[in-house]
Amino acid sequence: MKMTGFYIIAPSIVEPGEKFEIRFKILSEPYFVGSGCWIGIPNLKSPFNLSPRGIKYLDNVYSGNPGEIEVEIENKKIKYFDYHGVYKNDKRKFGTISDFVFESTGIKFIRIKHPETGIEGVSNPIIVKEKPDCKIYWGDLHSQTFFSDGLRCPEELYTFARDEAFLDFFCVSDHSEWITDRQWDYFCAVANDFNCDGRFVTFIAQEWTDHKAGHRNIYFPGKCGKILRAGINDINSVYETARKYGAMVIPHHSANVNMGVDWRFAHDSELERLVEIYSVWGNSEMNAENGNTRPIRVSGGEKKGQHVIDALNMGYRFGFVGGGDIHDGRPGDELHNFQDSPADYKNLYRQGLTAIKTKNLTRKDLFEALYCRQCYATSNIRPILNFSINGVDSGGTITESGKLYFSVSGVSEVLFEKLVIVSDGKEYRSFEIKDRHFDIEFESNYSGEKYFYARLKRADGELAWLSPIWIGE
Repeated sequence: MKMTGFYIIAPSIVEPGEKFEIRFKILSEPYFVGSGCWIGIPNLKSPFNLSPRGIKYLDNVYSGNPGEIEVEIENKKIKYFDYHGVYKNDKRKFGTISDFVFESTGIKFIRIKHPETGIEGVSNPIIVKEKPDCKIYWGDLHSQTFFSDGLRCPEELYTFARDEAFLDFFCVSDHSEWITDRQWDYFCAVANDFNCDGRFVTFIAQEWTDHKAGHRNIYFPGKCGKILRAGINDINSVYETARKYGAMVIPHHSANVNMGVDWRFAHDSELERLVEIYSVWGNSEMNAENGNTRPIRVSGGEKKGQHVIDALNMGYRFGFVGGGDIHDGRPGDELHNFQDSPADYKNLYRQGLTAIKTKNLTRKDLFEALYCRQCYATSNIRPILNFSINGVDSGGTITESGKLYFSVSGVSEVLFEKLVIVSDGKEYRSFEIKDRHFDIEFESNYSGEKYFYARLKRADGELAWLSPIWIGE
């Protein structure tokens, strides 16, 4: 086994003097683990942890002896060798370093280097600022288990999301048609068991899989919810139940021919406030002819008229989330592109992540922020992004128009390449960036536009989408 790099995660926003921790894992080339995965609770060394899609479980965490490494933080170097695993008898190399503090404000990064080999890695960006208005929390809202067509049970998926992908929030949103009523009770219980405000937040969720109305995920704000199944519960029943429980309904992979969403069929503006714009299947923002670099290429490809931009042009007010919709048992850190089979998995992309802007890491705060569209989507990267017009942040509405004052900023560990402002289905303005940090401001005359949103592309091809800002009630 050969060491290949480091995966390092730190909080996106901290205050001067605030203690925080970084988490990392030492990486290797991906390798097959087998149906047992890692020994947790329960032990999954059984024929049940097999995928109907033919997916095998892969891992990429180094289990050799790396010796001492150097952690560099603001010109200080710390020697580290106190590695740990996730499960009992787990020899893989994870690290947690607590009580870091930045005394000065600004943009920071943390680097880790292996002195003997020269292999090194850099964390996501960290902004240190006095009394920030909000923090940014990262998570994956969409994952399957081996109860349907994925890998691993809920306990292992939540553990992986928290302790191996280093997510702040996660939820299993499995195909409800595969799950019995008693299993649904178990799914809810596991989600509640793993929820820990301030450390790791979970939601009760499910995927309603209807090929006529389109796939919708239902997210409940509390400790319980009702299971709904396509063929038994129609879309109106979904809306009725969501309204009763205060839940949100999120459509996904809308642009696909076989799994997509006909926007004319059904829509509830109070419940469907978000759309999963990106997942492993691809980018449903717009069609390939209009410049989509990650169009859906499986299950019949993409269908015109079903993209997110079509819904926005119809007047639907969707904020953007990114999801995994993964089936390889690795929420937040997919490895499906290394699979030997099935063949169409070579046509999938990196999974998506959702960034939520709110003050506290609690179910209540995260759910309310999602409802208010205080979120953005990425292709499994963690840049710090902001977009506003006339002081109204992404996800909001401007009630009075005239002059429009745009402000967009971003920070990343990888160079940005391009910023595009999209309005009413067309490119409004674009900017070449070529830097890891940018602040762009410009003004424009209002000409009757209904909405604006921002799309970022990095030099490595990874993407981010900031939720729209609307004009008018």
